[in-house]
Formats: sequence, C-alpha cells, structure tokens
Amino acid sequence: MNLPLELRLLIFAALSAYFAWVSRHALRSPRAHGFWRFFAWECIAALVVLNLPMWEQDPLSPRQIASWLLLIASPWLAVHAVLLLRREGRPDMQRTDAELLGFERTSRLVTRGAFRYIRHPMYAALLALAWGAYLKDITPQSSLLVAGASVFLLLTALRDEIECRAHFGADYADYMRRSKRFIPFMF
Repeated sequence: MNLPLELRLLIFAALSAYFAWVSRHALRSPRAHGFWRFFAWECIAALVVLNLPMWEQDPLSPRQIASWLLLIASPWLAVHAVLLLRREGRPDMQRTDAELLGFERTSRLVTRGAFRYIRHPMYAALLALAWGAYLKDITPQSSLLVAGASVFLLLTALRDEIECRAHFGADYADYMRRSKRFIPFMF
C-alpha cells in the first residue's frame, strides 16, 4: 500500500491518540501493566505505518509468507483471548483497578483455550503483529521498533504477572508453573 507519507503520519497520529485515550489511567501509573503496553502499541503502530508501503512487495517470498502467517494469527489469537476472558473470567466492574480495561477486570482465573498453554495470548498476538509487520521490510528503523515492541511487551507481561499474583494469589503462582509466557512449551 503506497499511501502518501502525510496520510501515514495522520494514521499514526490517530492511533496514538486512541492508544493514549485507552491508556489514560495506566499512563499515570508506571507500575501498571498498561503503562508499558501503551509504549508497545506505539512501537507497533509506528512499525506498521513505516512498513505499510512494502506489504504488497514480492508477495510469494518466504519472508512475506512468514509475515502473513504471523499477521493472520495475531487477530485470531487476540479475539480468542478476549472472548475467553469475557466468558470465563467473568469480568467484575466493581474491581477498582482504574488502569485495567473492562475485559481485564476478571474475577476468575482463565486457564482454558490458549490460556492453557500461555499466560499472555493477547501480548503474544501483539508480538505476532509486531514481527509480522517487521518482516515486511527489515531496516535499521524497523529493527529498533520491533525490538522496542518486544521489550515493552515483556515488561507488560512481567508487570501483569505481578498484578495477577496479587489478585489471584497461589492459584496464579501454580498457573505460572504450568504455563509459558508467550510461546507454548517454549517461552
């Protein structure tokens, strides 16, 4: 997609404004996982906008095929995770954690579906999105952005685990022993 630079910058600005609005409570609290997630979102948005002109280039190359596989897996995994959190996590709007998004205010620990294998399927989906966008055009700039997104998502997950241990206690500690962070059976 060869959109003019001005339009790509406008898209980035609109995404940034949306992410800032969604993260408005978390941005006041560096101890909240949403604080770090905001910066991951920013890196990913910049990466997508930066590499947008290359999305249609050489579509059958192994790099582009790997990119598309990651980009296809990303929304599926994110939607799957949100649906499970809403259905089985039984969000409780009486939780007072202002930094949490509505579906994150779970009252029950979810350990089914993707959560059976990984603790953070939504962050894994964001990693897949970041790396899928990165593979579209590997440059020094995109390398910095994907590294930043990856580090910020790791920080997000680490902080989220602290929050979940505080909320769910020993059940979450046991769950951490049985599951991986992002990649089933590996990491």
